[in-house]
Amino acid sequence: MLETIPTDWIWGLVGGLVIGTSGAVYLLANGRIMGASGILGGLIDGTGRNSAGERLAFLAGVILLPILLNPLYKPFSTHASENLAVLISAGLLVGIGTRIANGCTSGHGVCGISRFSLRGIVATVFYILAGGAAVLLFRHLLGVI
Repeated sequence: MLETIPTDWIWGLVGGLVIGTSGAVYLLANGRIMGASGILGGLIDGTGRNSAGERLAFLAGVILLPILLNPLYKPFSTHASENLAVLISAGLLVGIGTRIANGCTSGHGVCGISRFSLRGIVATVFYILAGGAAVLLFRHLLGVI
C-alpha cells in the first residue's frame, strides 16, 4: 500500500518562486528594489510621490491577489497567536525594525541577498537572529505565544 507524501512544502516553494520572480520583474521594470516597507513608506512620508501609481499598484496586488486566489486554497491554520495584543505588538515591532534596518524581508532578504548585497545579508542575519530570540523569549520563557 502506498503512503501519501505531505505536499504542504510545495506551497512554500511556489510562494518563494512567485516572490523571487516578482522581485526580478520589479527591478527590471522599474530599476528599483522591491522592498515592501520602502514602497509603503514612500507613500506615507511623501518621498515616493513621483512613483505613487506604481507603488499603489504594487500594494493593491499584495492585498488583492490573495483575495482573488482564496477559492483555490483549503482552510489551514497559521498557528498564529489568537491574542490580539500580541499580534498588534508584533506588527508594531516589525514596523519599527524595518525602519531601523532601512528595509524588510523582501528588500534585504529576497532582493538584497540575491544581489550579494553585504548590507542585505547582514540585515537578514540580524532579523533572523532577532526573530529567534523573540520566539525564545515570548514562547518559551514568557509563554504568551
